[in-house]
Amino acid sequence: MTEETTHLLPEWAPHAALWVGWPRLAQEWGGNLTGPRAEIASFIKAASEYVPVRVAAGSDEAAASAADTLQGAGEIVRIPTGDIWLRDTGPIVTGSGAGRTAQAFRFNGWGGKYLMPGDTETAGAVAAHEGLPAIKHDLVLEGGGIDADGAGRLLTTRQCLLNPNRNPDLDQDAIEAAIRSALGVSDFIWLGDGLLNDHTDGHVDNIARFIAPGHALCQHTSGDDDPNAEVLTEIETSLRRAGLAVSTIPSPGLIRDEDGNPVPASHMNFTITNGAVLVPVYEDHYSLVALAELQALFEGRKVIGLPARHILNGGGSFHCMTREIPA
Repeated sequence: MTEETTHLLPEWAPHAALWVGWPRLAQEWGGNLTGPRAEIASFIKAASEYVPVRVAAGSDEAAASAADTLQGAGEIVRIPTGDIWLRDTGPIVTGSGAGRTAQAFRFNGWGGKYLMPGDTETAGAVAAHEGLPAIKHDLVLEGGGIDADGAGRLLTTRQCLLNPNRNPDLDQDAIEAAIRSALGVSDFIWLGDGLLNDHTDGHVDNIARFIAPGHALCQHTSGDDDPNAEVLTEIETSLRRAGLAVSTIPSPGLIRDEDGNPVPASHMNFTITNGAVLVPVYEDHYSLVALAELQALFEGRKVIGLPARHILNGGGSFHCMTREIPA
């Protein structure tokens, strides 16, 4: 395998396609798919103006509802899926052009918490549809648990990647070696914990992202009741200690679920694609500020804020439910 085929490109590199999951398991959404399907449809319609969108439908009913709702906005692809979280169940594609390879890591339901039929088959099915060779890896790794800058640097968290519910027989050195070999990265930047009540065990795509080589973005505290105040401060401090250029945007602040519990809402869970950045929004004031600041950071791309409160009820947001295919 050449260095070119193992090189993990940054998300802002050109995309040939963007995969998006379509919800089908009502029990994972409080018994009601109407809200999440409407928000995901809005995302797909917006994204399809910039990139070919492929909608992963895990059942005949899901495929039919997606086709009826989207009215041609995306290509409906009937493949095995458990739920919509393709960032974690789909392949991580390295290289570009003829050198692209689908890296299919082992998926264990976020440490055994959510095991859904079809999820372990999604990576291979996406690779087959794209006509990409696939390499299977024994390492448990979710795409939302890492973020790369295309220049060898990789962001991750100890809470997730070193969690004994993922790879209990591997220490940090062994995990780094496996990822280095598969993805062609060289420098690991380890953060600590993720957001409160994040069932992914602290996925980094909810707290810190690269926006250019050596340039990371994270959130600062919003409001006196922000449940992640200490965590957000520690994240920014760790990124600066790592020698990165660091920009910040406001967090959504305290967002509660129906029972009054804080939920892991984040403006960081945006999707970057050709010419656009699609950002989940939850609260008017902080979200408006975040969108304006993101537009200044993403020169040459249109920053689009879209509601994502119903999607968050399922446990994630835009970045979690998407997987780009490099051009």
